[in-house]
Amino acid sequence: MLSLFMAMRLALAMPTTRPVAFSIGRSRLTFAMAFVGALIVAVAVAVAVAEASAEDGSGVIPSDSRADVSGLPEGVAPWWPSRYGADDQIGSLNELTPERVAAATRLVRTGERVSLGRIIDEDIPVFPGRYWHQTVDLSPHVTNLRRSDAHGKGWGKAEINWITEIQVGTFQVGTQLDSIGHIQIGDRFYNGWQVKDVVESWGLNRFGTETIPPIVARGVLVDVAAAKGLERLAPGSVITIADVEAALAREQIAVGAGDVVLFHTGWGGLWGNDNALFLSGEPGPGLDLIAWLYERRVAAVGADTWSIGPVPGEDPERPFLVPQTMYVKMGLFGFENLATEELAKRGVYEFLFVNTQARTRGSTAAFVAPAAVF
Repeated sequence: MLSLFMAMRLALAMPTTRPVAFSIGRSRLTFAMAFVGALIVAVAVAVAVAEASAEDGSGVIPSDSRADVSGLPEGVAPWWPSRYGADDQIGSLNELTPERVAAATRLVRTGERVSLGRIIDEDIPVFPGRYWHQTVDLSPHVTNLRRSDAHGKGWGKAEINWITEIQVGTFQVGTQLDSIGHIQIGDRFYNGWQVKDVVESWGLNRFGTETIPPIVARGVLVDVAAAKGLERLAPGSVITIADVEAALAREQIAVGAGDVVLFHTGWGGLWGNDNALFLSGEPGPGLDLIAWLYERRVAAVGADTWSIGPVPGEDPERPFLVPQTMYVKMGLFGFENLATEELAKRGVYEFLFVNTQARTRGSTAAFVAPAAVF
């Protein structure tokens, strides 16, 4: 509408051809001709703007306010650009080089597979304010019978019918892979982008799940519960560097660059058995451990908990500091609500980790069901 208004103003300011003398006054005719000219120009401009908008998908002028470092929380210095570059969108997944992926595939010995994804339905435990609901669409069983070539109970002589489903809710439930655009520090994302630069009505114009590549890597299960001789760690328990070193020594493996490191805390055993307790808190890796893993350039971390990091956290005044630091400052990806019980039960600590996800544009998470192959 603004472009239309400006175009009309422009056209009204343009000279017109000499008007033909009619019975109406010369000044009125001049204005009429100018107004018609304005409409023609306005339509042309509107069409051009619409075409330009269609080409870039939005018509919105790009915004980049990263140079403005004001407004950060007290004591927080700019953390950008990241070690993967100022315009990077995949963070730690840059560690998945072709050489590391090829090496990971050589971990497969028997071809056995274990799914690390949990079943999703409307009764699963979810973070407050989130939900997921599915209904069935049977309408083709009715509409197919109205087709001109309907036959018997369906469409065509083979009587075909089908059923689809409709879901409402969020991808931020169940076994999920967060994009690094999920969490912010104030209004800042990974690499310093601000909300006003990134958020559109349809999602994020950066860091959406469509930017996440397939994750094929060496998987490492750190069974902290077994190393401590526990069924599960207590809520708020902080997994330390020493805890991980002890667990890795017990498992006789090490963590390296490009690995996907998964924590088995035993907390996932509450999923579907005591959802209220499951959501009341959780154990998880502490901030020092996350920094230790980041230094070792792991590709991603994950856990059998609904977030990553202990809840209650190490600092009561800074809730969810672990995933906030991972996503915003480090660009370190995280998997949540993983079903690690079977790997722990079978003592499988090293495997090929495989994950892909739906590439929904602008989304901050995706349902996933990663596979461990060994």
